[in-house]
Amino acid sequence: MVNSRTAVLDSIRQMHWEDRAVPEPGALEVRVRVKTVGVCGSDVHYYTHGRIGGFVVEAPLVLGHEVSGVIDAVGEGVTGLKVGQRVALEPGYPCRRCSYCKTGHYNLCPSMTFMATPPVDGALSEYVIWPEDFTFAVPDNVSDDAAALLEPLAVGVWAVRRGGVKPGDTVAVIGAGPIGCTSIQAAKAAGATTIIAVDLEDFRLDLARRVGATHTINSRTLNAVDEIRRVTNALNGLPMSHAGVDVAFETAGSVPTCRMSLEAPRPGGVTVLVGLPPVPEVSLDIVSAASRETDIRGIFRYANCYPTAIALVASGAIDLDALVTHRYAFADTQAAFEFADAEKKTSMKVMIDVG
Repeated sequence: MVNSRTAVLDSIRQMHWEDRAVPEPGALEVRVRVKTVGVCGSDVHYYTHGRIGGFVVEAPLVLGHEVSGVIDAVGEGVTGLKVGQRVALEPGYPCRRCSYCKTGHYNLCPSMTFMATPPVDGALSEYVIWPEDFTFAVPDNVSDDAAALLEPLAVGVWAVRRGGVKPGDTVAVIGAGPIGCTSIQAAKAAGATTIIAVDLEDFRLDLARRVGATHTINSRTLNAVDEIRRVTNALNGLPMSHAGVDVAFETAGSVPTCRMSLEAPRPGGVTVLVGLPPVPEVSLDIVSAASRETDIRGIFRYANCYPTAIALVASGAIDLDALVTHRYAFADTQAAFEFADAEKKTSMKVMIDVG
């Protein structure tokens, strides 16, 4: 048995430490010595509110689902991975048997097990056990931080696939946080040539431009939809009534940005709703969206995106290390969460060095 130092969320803004016994991996499982965990907005929301929608923290919970590490042991039947390999963990695994799994839509599996989603523990522990088929080896030129951040990149890759971004497309990414910045990079990798980032903070817009945005709009001072139409009108010469991007991504998870994302596409364009607003019902101008034949597409996590994400980072097409702005020692995990909650205007990705 191996003792695993573990940070446990007791209640809102309260954590304690436990030494947990970690068993040997079972058949087709690996044991991973955790190296780095990224602090995700959903983790912070559980920390500060104790729930996200219908997912409620009703018992002590281990947070963290953006994770990289090193394989420490392998169970019976594991053939594709070996002890000592650096890996990234795709933090959710499905039943593998239902119709959604068998048709490649395993992210919609009704029996999904997902790290740090109640009641499933996450990765803020020295050791975790995980299935081999959702554990991915990473090459040496992918850092531990980047390996952990493959998780938000997978969201961006999936959003771009759902949006059907093609070479030469114009896109708007409304919300330049971590998911927004991974969506920008994924859209650029898919061939988008005009990428407009919208946010309220210049700090995030500067980083968005660094990772691939061709235009930035601070919606605190400008009407973002008007600016998007002005930029695209200059490109295609169509009337302002028909100006707009091919694909708009909502990545901020707010009511105003949801509305904005329906206005930003050209007639016949696409809106991809990536973020989740804090309320279950949002008033939207559906008549306008319908009359403009706007396709509205949601996403839920991702499916079959990790190999693509690894290849993009390994090739240099995407820079995840650029998103890391702050880091904390494992012993300071609670301080990392407090900082991530308080300093949204000055931080992008907060990383915790576990081992």
